[in-house]
Amino acid sequence: MRGPSLVISRRAGFARWMAAWLGQGLLLAVTCSSILIVLFIFYFIARDSIPFFRAQGWSGAKEFFTSTRWYPTGSPASFGALAIFYGSAMVTLGATVVAVPLGVAAAVCLSEVLPFWLRQWTKPVIELLAAIPSVAFGFFALVVFATQLQNNGGTILSTAWWLIATPILALAVFIATEVTTAGIQTASARRIARGIVGMLLVCLAGAFLWWVSAILRALHIDSGCNSLNVSIILGIMALPTVVSVSEDALQAVGRELREGSYALGATRSETMLRVVIPAARSGICAAVILGIMRAVGETMVVWMASGNASRIPSPPYNFLQPIRTLTATIAGEMGETDQMTGAAHYSSLFLMGFCLLVFSFVFNLISEAIVRRSVTGRGGRR
Repeated sequence: MRGPSLVISRRAGFARWMAAWLGQGLLLAVTCSSILIVLFIFYFIARDSIPFFRAQGWSGAKEFFTSTRWYPTGSPASFGALAIFYGSAMVTLGATVVAVPLGVAAAVCLSEVLPFWLRQWTKPVIELLAAIPSVAFGFFALVVFATQLQNNGGTILSTAWWLIATPILALAVFIATEVTTAGIQTASARRIARGIVGMLLVCLAGAFLWWVSAILRALHIDSGCNSLNVSIILGIMALPTVVSVSEDALQAVGRELREGSYALGATRSETMLRVVIPAARSGICAAVILGIMRAVGETMVVWMASGNASRIPSPPYNFLQPIRTLTATIAGEMGETDQMTGAAHYSSLFLMGFCLLVFSFVFNLISEAIVRRSVTGRGGRR
């Protein structure tokens, strides 16, 4: 009986080894296929970009990155894309300013401040924004928001300022009150100090809100299709990504860290600022990067509501003037170009796409280095 059972056990062990080897090989093939897909994308976009350099030479390449004259169908043609690069950077910066502070603050409130039942209602509502098609956002930006921004721009900006700044300043007042009164030992004295400090900070925050609101209310906007319109809409579109990923990162912080901080005498705000947020900073960093990439790659909103003016605003930081972005230029002009391989206009659009691809790749590498350094700094291993 020992002989057959030993043979069966050897056959079963060999079958398990073969199954494990095939499973590992299949997973390796899937992983390598994704890498190959990325390499093929780089190759084909770069292949259609190279004819631009062959046709235009060094002077054409220099003009592409340093000139603002974008007249690809003129005679002679000009391919200066500096203003288009600047428009993409401007819109991305504006969307980041809108989405990141508001999204991280909302994630902190959902994770650390709001009660559980309210969090269960609030987070799905925020995540519903991600299900709205980008073309719907584009129509809203063009038909509704652009018109209102042109006719009642000062009032809209003032109202938006109140809606965005009020929760952030309220959270800042709460944290500052907790931090400044943390050293008081007596509970009654701590409550009195919190009331006094809170009232002073609320008065200062209210004065700051009214001052900025008065400045915004006095603004006059000539055209509603501008960089500000697109930045706000893109910030709203990136908001679900930033809030969801940041809140998940904060929730992933172990409860034992919070309890250990409380046991050492830290207050709720000190635990939030010095324990929870630093422990979740890699996830928050990933959320910010995903939000930025959402803004960089968006096409429909910037195509419909940016004004599509290929020029750098004057002054350069003026968000109330029309701009043009790389994605909108590619989407708007690809169907109008000569599809013959080697045409300068056709290959210049592929060069824009290649620049976007390289930017995304480099930015992801930088974010990976930041996350790895964050994990290493906490004593973790990658």
